[in-house]
Amino acid sequence: MPKKITIEPVTRVEGHGKVTIHMDDSNQVVQSRLHIVEFRGFERFIQGRPYWEAPVLVQRLCGICPVSHHLAAAKAMDEIVGAGTGDGLTPTGEKMRRLMHYGQIFQSHALHFFHLASPDMLFGIEADPNIRNIIGVALEHQDLAVQGVMMRKFGQEVIQATAGKKIHGTGAIPGGMNKSLTPEERDSFLLGKDPLNVDKMIEWSLGALDFFKSYHSQNRELVDNFANFPSSHLSLVRKDGAMDLYHGVLRAVDAEGKKILHDVDYQKYYEYIGEEVRSWSYMKFPFLKEYGKEKGWYRVGPLARMNTADFIPTPLAQKEHEIFRAYTNGKPNGMSMHMHWARLIEILHSAEMMKELLYDPDITGDQLVTKGNKQYEGVGLIEAPRGTLFHHYRINEDDQIDMANLIVSTTNNNTPMNLAVESVAKDYMNGHAVISEGMMNAVEVAIRAYDPCLSCATHALGKMPLEIKILDKSGNILDKKRSS
Repeated sequence: MPKKITIEPVTRVEGHGKVTIHMDDSNQVVQSRLHIVEFRGFERFIQGRPYWEAPVLVQRLCGICPVSHHLAAAKAMDEIVGAGTGDGLTPTGEKMRRLMHYGQIFQSHALHFFHLASPDMLFGIEADPNIRNIIGVALEHQDLAVQGVMMRKFGQEVIQATAGKKIHGTGAIPGGMNKSLTPEERDSFLLGKDPLNVDKMIEWSLGALDFFKSYHSQNRELVDNFANFPSSHLSLVRKDGAMDLYHGVLRAVDAEGKKILHDVDYQKYYEYIGEEVRSWSYMKFPFLKEYGKEKGWYRVGPLARMNTADFIPTPLAQKEHEIFRAYTNGKPNGMSMHMHWARLIEILHSAEMMKELLYDPDITGDQLVTKGNKQYEGVGLIEAPRGTLFHHYRINEDDQIDMANLIVSTTNNNTPMNLAVESVAKDYMNGHAVISEGMMNAVEVAIRAYDPCLSCATHALGKMPLEIKILDKSGNILDKKRSS
């Protein structure tokens, strides 16, 4: 008998979503979908606000990755005030933003790996859910849990020192920053009481990589085959091909490693990327226009960045990147569970970058803001923890925002997350008349590998439909109206 399996809510992710899986009479999966069931209309209600409010307003999308939205919006506003991005800022302005951003990458990746992903590795996908959680990690693996907490704390302290607050800060403004580090703040991160100093963070980052490699060696078949499928990958890279999580040009490669988006200026992203809306989700489906809706989808995030970058410009992370790329003989890696491996390499890179920036004399400078000729449109891109984040704004003559379009990291990963759900559902559920909790958790594990932020991703293109029904006391529909 055909049946429908619903997983609601999807757990250990940020935001609200559900999965529906339809099975036929032979207990074969015939359809699976990840539904985003909440709606947040930031693109609409930011319209009419003064442009300089955008970096503070839009970060209210999320309490997990506000820094990413804060900086992407600020980069777009740099264009509006004529400051440009990257080299257009003062050295202190750009380096303070970079320090803030690497603090965000560091704390967000630590939160995901230690708190959200590690329970499945430590206890097993089919373990009792009463122990398969962060409380179980704290009880059974106290040292690992403490490391996760302290690494996140360090990243949040960096954010507070650069943005003014740990969550929803105000440090980045159009054209630069409103503060630099004091020598005391800088020294606290370099020489702080153990373990809250950057050298300990580098040491722990290397330890986390060792932990994953050990897990991988003992569970190679699971890690390599779980939701493994070929795809294209997209990210920012530096102009010389290096990984750059703050600024760069847009590059995409196909499943064989061939460039299909050739290091283009992201100010014109809309010439290359389209967005599709489907009726069963509030999350859009982006695609590369040249390849169309069916074939133009791609992955973003840590895995994609490992596949698109030619190298990582910090020594310890570069060594790990070489090991990572060698595992697939230099070809792009399509293994969803290797997202965790890539994420830990980025944690190490972020720690190295924070140390480099903290030793840079510009970080305590006093030249904070620059500007040029006013523009009426600007695009800001950044590599958020979960992947490439697009912010696009247009203003009117009264300096009010009259158009805003956001393509967030999780939205970019919409198609691959759905494919991961389908792959795991078929692998774990096909042929089973009784579906266990462990089988359903396996589907969630596939989603968690992408570390989705569903709150950020929940907005539709165009208008949200409204339907009103009038029913009698027996439940019969007397009248129905729908707007679209």
